[in-house]
Amino acid sequence: MEHIQTKRTPGSCRWRRWDRKGWSAFASLRRTVTIGVLSAGMSILLLASEGASAQNADTAVLRTLRIDEVGITGSQSAPTRRSLAQTPLFDRKAGTAAPLQTLESALRLQPSVDLRERGSKGTQADITLRGGSFDQTMVLLNGIDFTDARTGHQSHSLPVDLDCISAVDLIDGVPGLGAYAGAVNIRTAPLRPRYLRFAAEGGEHGYAYANLSGACSSERSSLLAAGSYRRSDGYRRNTDFETYNAYLRATHETRRVGLFDLQAGYQHRAFGSNGFYAAYNPDQWEQTSTALASLRWVLERSAWSMGASASYRKNFDRYDWTRGAAMNRHATDNVGARAWAERRWAAGTTTLGGDYAFNHIYSTNLGTPLAVPHGDYLCADARHTGNLYVSHLKQWRRFDVSGSAGASFSPYGEAALWSLAAGFRPFEGLRIETGASQSMRLPTFTDLYYTSPAQINNLDLRPEKATTWRLGADWRRGGWHASALTYFRAGRDIIDWVWHGDDDPVAEWRGKWHSEQTSALDTWGLELAVGYTRGEGLLRHAGLSYAYVTTDRDDAVIARSAMDFMRHKAAATLELRLLRRLSLALTGSLYDRNGSYTDYPVPGDSSVSEVRDFEPYFLLDARLAWEKGICRLHLDATNLTGTRYCDMGGIPLPGRWVTAGVTITVGR
Repeated sequence: MEHIQTKRTPGSCRWRRWDRKGWSAFASLRRTVTIGVLSAGMSILLLASEGASAQNADTAVLRTLRIDEVGITGSQSAPTRRSLAQTPLFDRKAGTAAPLQTLESALRLQPSVDLRERGSKGTQADITLRGGSFDQTMVLLNGIDFTDARTGHQSHSLPVDLDCISAVDLIDGVPGLGAYAGAVNIRTAPLRPRYLRFAAEGGEHGYAYANLSGACSSERSSLLAAGSYRRSDGYRRNTDFETYNAYLRATHETRRVGLFDLQAGYQHRAFGSNGFYAAYNPDQWEQTSTALASLRWVLERSAWSMGASASYRKNFDRYDWTRGAAMNRHATDNVGARAWAERRWAAGTTTLGGDYAFNHIYSTNLGTPLAVPHGDYLCADARHTGNLYVSHLKQWRRFDVSGSAGASFSPYGEAALWSLAAGFRPFEGLRIETGASQSMRLPTFTDLYYTSPAQINNLDLRPEKATTWRLGADWRRGGWHASALTYFRAGRDIIDWVWHGDDDPVAEWRGKWHSEQTSALDTWGLELAVGYTRGEGLLRHAGLSYAYVTTDRDDAVIARSAMDFMRHKAAATLELRLLRRLSLALTGSLYDRNGSYTDYPVPGDSSVSEVRDFEPYFLLDARLAWEKGICRLHLDATNLTGTRYCDMGGIPLPGRWVTAGVTITVGR
């Protein structure tokens, strides 16, 4: 081993290096000491505070250090955005036994998230946060912004499977453009320092899934790679799908230059879209391809830290109104770059940073008409955006205060944005936090340009803006955990598609949806959660959560997304260890959505319709699992009660669906 030295001060002892000397601490025990793998947040070293992790938006860099039998795996954060609040949405350790097959199934249970699916097994879903819309959610992968500029429908189409995801967090108060209602940060990390894993599942409706993943780590480098295939014949007519994922993440640290973090991935999806975008049309079909990559660099020197990143995402989309006959095609490019520098000094931690984004689209119907067609594409558009910000964090005993201020630049002009947060720990295990932030997001290319026989676009749209206040508390003691959060968001210039009846004063809008901006939309919400976890005995985990959302939107205005928010949501989780190697996990969730939708009882006939209110529904999922050595077997049943329900108006989702699988993991 290397040296272990200690630096002594009154009442403290700090271990600095490893050594094999006879007087070293471990050697003096006259016993062999093996240190296993310790997962730790390296941001603790940067902030020296128990509450530091809640202030980090970018959990980015996987780092594995191996010294003989010692392995330390950590995640070193690029501390570029200090005045942020972070809410855990998913943790791999806590969700191992649960009946979860996709990221969508994991997020569906969280009180902060309204996950609205159109198909099954992650075919297509929208992530909405705390009464917002899918376009108002920023999506990050390991702290890199991969939000799609064309439509929020594509933002979380990322090439990562659940086995690669270590955690998912909701982040409030992200400075800059995009995160109107918040940001979802998806973090990836290996299951172990070195392993090879194969998983396979199959079941009803011709469902099949196969995944091969693995990792290899050395003293200063790590590599995570995964590939998967998922398919189904569909649970009803024209709901079949195929999905391919490939993902790689590599890190390497040098003593002088710093640490480099590379990720790249590719996803291809093809799926029947029965009623997805027009509930009366059962023959729609869609195909998407997404390629993404990013490279980040982080360097630490004494009290200074600095870093930079560059990213690129390419997305192709083909939509058929009638399967087999292409109607709309889109090719979207999203390029991003960011740089930051941080200084830790007696008054706290100060960060100065900036970022830049370029969005471009070729399309058959979105953008400005081209003088000469670009292949199949007839239109195009592009825009440049940027942000500059400064943030500061000060921690003193049981208190911490942080704030940021910045300016955003876009084709719509300049805007000043800010955020403030303060935390207090009255005693061990309890943290109380309050904060306020200003956010905004630009119109998507779909908001601006999309037109059809039933829709009229609006080129005069401006950015949405919001100011959000929040107050929350988090308590942990032993195996118990409880949290409470309330928030109020004052939104202005909200973008939505609004329905105009046959008696509308504007003749060309009659009987159509028009892209508009209402003057204001205020949203208030409450989230409660309590849980208990233990490592032995029959009961291993139990949890309850509840969320409530309400808005002041005028019910007389018929809007597509602003009124059909999830008003009430409750979820319960239970994990039992029945035998030494046999476990049973149950999840139950109750949903009560506000609003109504137009139902078309005769497929393909839009002349027969009726307006229906969303009805409350209950879902029950279960997993029975057996594990021994390198092998794990499981039996899943989703929607055990066979509930008939829909997240999007008029699109029925699957009833009871039984699948079984095997997972083999080799390594350590």
